[in-house]
Amino acid sequence: MDVSLAHKIFGEIGRQLGLDPDRVLHTSDLVSGEDVFVAATGVTTGSLLRGVQYTPGGATTDSIVMRSRSSTVRRVIAQQSLEKLSALTGFEYT
Repeated sequence: MDVSLAHKIFGEIGRQLGLDPDRVLHTSDLVSGEDVFVAATGVTTGSLLRGVQYTPGGATTDSIVMRSRSSTVRRVIAQQSLEKLSALTGFEYT
């Protein structure tokens, strides 16, 4: 589907739902409250997080977890064993 056509179709659907698809959203529009958690894990490498790095027998992921109430920001570098993950899920990772 042409991107401009998709934008037009989804924009029209948004208008029918009472939304303004051209409105610029700010943080307070997206998240409100005193105790908000946000977590993200990099899939591909970007400016904030590294993407998944495959190693022999596993993978390493880079995540960030933030909490508004305490202003806590945590970085998590995790190593996953594909053998153990396969045993847990029954899916063969290769």
